[in-house]
Amino acid sequence: MASENRKSEGLTLLGNQGTVYSPDYDPTVLETFENKHTDRDYMVTFRCPEFTTLCPITGQPDFATLYINYIPHVKMVESKSLKLYLFSFRNHGDFHEDVTNVILNDLAKLMEPKYIEVRGMFYPRGGISIYPFANWANPDFGYERTAKARMFEQLSDLDAGDGAR
Repeated sequence: MASENRKSEGLTLLGNQGTVYSPDYDPTVLETFENKHTDRDYMVTFRCPEFTTLCPITGQPDFATLYINYIPHVKMVESKSLKLYLFSFRNHGDFHEDVTNVILNDLAKLMEPKYIEVRGMFYPRGGISIYPFANWANPDFGYERTAKARMFEQLSDLDAGDGAR
């Protein structure tokens, strides 16, 4: 019965033992399923502590923890497809800021959520950490003020986490 539900929802990766890992950036692996709680707003958070991409200039690996938060509307991203999508950046060369915005754009296009944000916490290389943050609010749901506020709230969140106050 569970496999019948997956097929009816269009999920092809969940439970698949023959998982294929894309050698480069591949948004086509992303899959969605229906939000069964469209009657309320709630936040979904993904913490991805093993994100890897490449510097487009040197080819050196860049490591990060990504945080993806979103308020779903009708569609939600399936977590295994998200894992495979994020893995597809492993051999992809792009700057931290670009990667963060590409992920936000791909997920916003895929799900059309009410609100979404992506924070990249890239580990130091050359003594500097980079923490790009991008967000988007669907204008149909009134989260524009939240998006604007979160843009600057996340800075104080970082300070609190570093003990820099």
